[in-house]
Amino acid sequence: MKSFPGPLTSAEEKEYVKRLENGDRSARNVLIERNLRLVAHIVKKYSQGERDTEDMLSIGTVGLIKAVDSYNSGRGSKISTYAAKCIENEILMQLRSDRKRKREISLSSPIGTDKEGNEIHLVDVIEGRESDIVEQLYQEILLGKLGQMVYTVLTDRERKILCLRYGLKDGEELTQREVAEQMGISRSYVSRIEKRALEKLRECLTSGDSGIAQKKGVW
Repeated sequence: MKSFPGPLTSAEEKEYVKRLENGDRSARNVLIERNLRLVAHIVKKYSQGERDTEDMLSIGTVGLIKAVDSYNSGRGSKISTYAAKCIENEILMQLRSDRKRKREISLSSPIGTDKEGNEIHLVDVIEGRESDIVEQLYQEILLGKLGQMVYTVLTDRERKILCLRYGLKDGEELTQREVAEQMGISRSYVSRIEKRALEKLRECLTSGDSGIAQKKGVW
């Protein structure tokens, strides 16, 4: 973690805020610089490795700058208190964006094949982009089979992790880190369990898919 200047005292903060509100742009730079330590403190809660920390510091600093530029002393709260909320909001927005991107990638993993030998992906089963009623019915069968496998093939822990990761129950998707915190285990352990659970579903769906494919042909 980089070394940052110490925070302003309450008296110094009030003085620089007053100068900023009177149009002193140099006061703005001081308020940003002397609150960088606050950014680093908040980033510690969310970063996962040195490179990730650097990125988060940049994102958090954007939130700090927005806070300083939009701060109004008439609101009653200290600028550091207001800045903390803005910094965290900026980081959380980025994490949500990253989570959505990772979900699109993870859902593209193959979990089986159809009767023509084409790969079936998790996103195909969950979202279903069917173009006609026959395909729609087929996907509904696959979805039902997948739902059954979640409860018959997976262990309780594997099932819980997949449900939390992909929002299979309430639609709320969590990162591996969030799942780890909720379950009291490490993020790497969550990753291993998730990978093992998906592999189980893939193998089960592949081995039992021929029967489903035959059903598709009789609709």
